[in-house]
Amino acid sequence: MTVAVLIDGYTDEPAGLGVPPYIDVYPRYLAGAIWHADKTAKLYYFTIDAYRSNETSISSIIAKADLLIVIGGVVVPGRYLGGKPITPQEIISIPKKYEKPLKVLCGPVARFGTALRGGERAVHPKALEEAYDLIIRGDPAHVIYELLVEKSVEKVNPFKLPSDYRLTDIFAVKGARVVLQHPNLGFNLTAEIETFRGCPRWLSGGCSFCIEPRLGRVVWREQEAIASEIRALYELGVRAFRLGRQSDFLAYKAKGVNEVEYPEPAPEELEKLFQAVRRAAPSLETLHIDNVNPMTIALHEEKAERAIKIIIKYHTPGDVAAFGLESADPIVSRENNLGNSAEDVLKAVEIVNHLGKRRGWNGLPELLPGLNFVLGLKGETKKTFEYNKEFLEEILRRGLLVRRVNIREVLPLPGTPMWNIGDKIAKRHKKFILSFKRWVREYFDVEMMRRLFPRGTVIRRCYIEAIVDGKFVARPTGSYPVTVFLDEGKVGSRVECVVYDHKARSLLGAKMPLTTRNRRVRRNATF
Repeated sequence: MTVAVLIDGYTDEPAGLGVPPYIDVYPRYLAGAIWHADKTAKLYYFTIDAYRSNETSISSIIAKADLLIVIGGVVVPGRYLGGKPITPQEIISIPKKYEKPLKVLCGPVARFGTALRGGERAVHPKALEEAYDLIIRGDPAHVIYELLVEKSVEKVNPFKLPSDYRLTDIFAVKGARVVLQHPNLGFNLTAEIETFRGCPRWLSGGCSFCIEPRLGRVVWREQEAIASEIRALYELGVRAFRLGRQSDFLAYKAKGVNEVEYPEPAPEELEKLFQAVRRAAPSLETLHIDNVNPMTIALHEEKAERAIKIIIKYHTPGDVAAFGLESADPIVSRENNLGNSAEDVLKAVEIVNHLGKRRGWNGLPELLPGLNFVLGLKGETKKTFEYNKEFLEEILRRGLLVRRVNIREVLPLPGTPMWNIGDKIAKRHKKFILSFKRWVREYFDVEMMRRLFPRGTVIRRCYIEAIVDGKFVARPTGSYPVTVFLDEGKVGSRVECVVYDHKARSLLGAKMPLTTRNRRVRRNATF
């Protein structure tokens, strides 16, 4: 019997999130691979936060294990409420504490490196090699499966990548039960679901900083396979799902994938997917998407509109289609092969607003775009920041809504064109970067939050996750959930909130029903 320990150090990639309340595919697929290779295997799953809090007791388990697998890799760094990703220092130090188990490192960190913030070079995977017996630079689940079948590190190909999803689909279903060991199960656990691997823009190399085109040809999963995984998770108690693990949701089974950079959406295939998911999880609480290439919408307007209507028909409100504008500067767009223009992205924002801005049953708009900016790219000048600001000002002038603006400094990763350039542009433009961020956070974001969540808006099904600076922090589940700060509450409870004021990226709210105390505190608020 194999005894294996998974330490989930969390992952954050362009197409995939694994920081709580999210659980990414890595631990689930790995668990499935282990149980598929050895039905009797004893598997322990711990988050890195659990390891930090209970190192002594967890260490006693690891010391007797046959296999220690560390998962990690933050390649699009952000700020996280639900957990703190594993640090490069921990990646090196943790395995050195244990003699018996075979030590394996996997996830984006093993392939591309990792960092805790943008604007600096990633830690190269080679810097982590000394602490591990095996570093998986291919598909983690397939390599681990091969390891357990062959029972020899020497016989394993650490670069192994599957050409299809046949084995992965088996791993996905068998590994679903690892969620029973996740601390967020029964509360706000959200399963990240994969629909396809790769980026349609791999044909031209894709964006200069992105890892997705380096994965090669697009390979997608079948609808029923995705639904089978969701059914397995649903039967174990998961109620929130995000179809977020792909570079462009509208490219799922699209016409021309692997032949053209911007394939034509296939609304009928998306409808089959959503119908299968809804049958698999009839009483789910959250069903969201993530990435959408705005150029897919701008270039295929009619098919894209049909696809968006299908998303809205089957999803739950509060959904976000994250748009990778990256830069409104045409020179930066050209030099980094972003493949878009500010005008086309604005057109896509308008289309999604027209179809998705209506407020749903939970108090949230049905579907809105999110905007991503990456700073420190090739060709960037002072003028770039003026272009970016003008783009956002035009959003406000036209009365359009965006759920959030994500600004990050480029993280140069090995294997991407930006690796050779590094962080020198971001460092040189630090003053401009800070000024742009300040304007967005202090002006644009506050104004947008007022439009998105007017005073008196009731937001349903918010989960109180923590206490920060004396305030209870609540969020709904889903893509880019809004944060609501409350004066009253209980960590671990689900509440409904009414909005009474706005901050740059969050709301001030009161727990419903309003009590005598919080009515008095809000006596000047207009509900």
